[in-house]
Amino acid sequence: MSSKYIEIMEEIKLRLAGGALIAGSKLPSVRQLSEHFPCSKNTVIKAYEELEKEHLIYSVPKSGYFVVNEFQNATNENEVIDFLSAGPDKNVMPYLEFQHCMNQAIEQYKEELFTYSDPQGSYSLRVQLVKYLQNLQVFTQPERLVVVSGSQQALNLLVSMPFPNGKNNILIEQPTYFGFIESINLHQATTFGIDLAMEGIDFERLEYIFRNNDIKFFYIIPRFHNPLGHCYTNSEKEKIVELAEKYDVYIVEDDFLGDLDPNAKSDPLFSFDSSGRVIYIKSFSKIFLPGLRIATVILPALMINNFLRYKFSSDFNSSALSQGALEIYLKSGMFNSHLKKIKEVYRTKMQILQEACDLLLPANTHFSKPTSGFYLSITLPENVTAKQVVHMLNEQHIYVDDASRMFLPEYKKENLLRLCISQVNESQIKLGVERLAHCIALIGSRKNHITPNNFLHFI
Repeated sequence: MSSKYIEIMEEIKLRLAGGALIAGSKLPSVRQLSEHFPCSKNTVIKAYEELEKEHLIYSVPKSGYFVVNEFQNATNENEVIDFLSAGPDKNVMPYLEFQHCMNQAIEQYKEELFTYSDPQGSYSLRVQLVKYLQNLQVFTQPERLVVVSGSQQALNLLVSMPFPNGKNNILIEQPTYFGFIESINLHQATTFGIDLAMEGIDFERLEYIFRNNDIKFFYIIPRFHNPLGHCYTNSEKEKIVELAEKYDVYIVEDDFLGDLDPNAKSDPLFSFDSSGRVIYIKSFSKIFLPGLRIATVILPALMINNFLRYKFSSDFNSSALSQGALEIYLKSGMFNSHLKKIKEVYRTKMQILQEACDLLLPANTHFSKPTSGFYLSITLPENVTAKQVVHMLNEQHIYVDDASRMFLPEYKKENLLRLCISQVNESQIKLGVERLAHCIALIGSRKNHITPNNFLHFI
């Protein structure tokens, strides 16, 4: 037997080391390999037997040869590529500056830290928040702001409380933020969906739902949508507010990533609202420190007292220490310089991710193209499910999100992945997409036979 079997072994080892062959991958049949490498079937069997001895592959009678899971785990043990976590980039979190602000807050607000504070939130923080919100084209007064323990608390309270329009049902984009879907499920709120794509929503459908479905409020993420990354244009936002006004529907605007918008002319829905129709929520979790659990909500004057009753029964008041520290951080100007830095970080990462998707993803795979933000979504080919891809990538310590939980049951799609760029290292993005592309190709090809000609394509 010639040294041909060594050549076959080396080729397969090369593909293993480079990550082109992944845990659980099925290898080409003996016949296919013998045709590809012009050699006898015995030579291929010998190569496969030697690789089995080295515990790199294993055989399943009547099914063929497969890559051993441990090989991937051993080589990539410390190499986690995290497209799943949605908190801020740990490398740009302002720990030291904020530690200084915490110490200042303890010094400045000694007494308040040990008593119950105003359920609406510290007045001096609300004054600072009003100044900060002006940069986002949100103009309001401290009296209309309520400080909440993260945007999730505000959303949960709004789902549960009655609204001045006396209506009962909720409308959401499809897909949308999973935490909101959890709230509507827990409160058993009747909820309608409207399809959202990167091209936007169908305004005729929106008007029909507003007119006919007793909508209390429309929950919307207008900038850097979770999970799609979609942004509405100013004229679309204006139209949504006009329709809400026409049909007496409130809008709950979740502008959690508005600060990252590279388009200085892009405005929130709130700026098109002259009649107190838009409830505006701004969280600090994604752009700052998630553990702070501070967000603010701007409410119409006639809803504030009722909202405060619901909030009071939920937690009395939000953390006084967090409020004091955030106030000092905003007042000192540190927050603005932090924003400048993170805007660039996330815009660059998003660009790298899109270039990698463009270059590496299979032709029948589609992905969204946001200008910044945290999220990009990938629509998989019809014969590939997100669950399969997530499972296969997990074995290689690459984490992505199956977006099926971001849909109402009747809208559910099983072939949507969400990639989040906030905590993945720039240097790992391309490698992660490369592995993802291999998984999609591999799962898609299981329905077809691997021919000798595309052997190299698949390993």
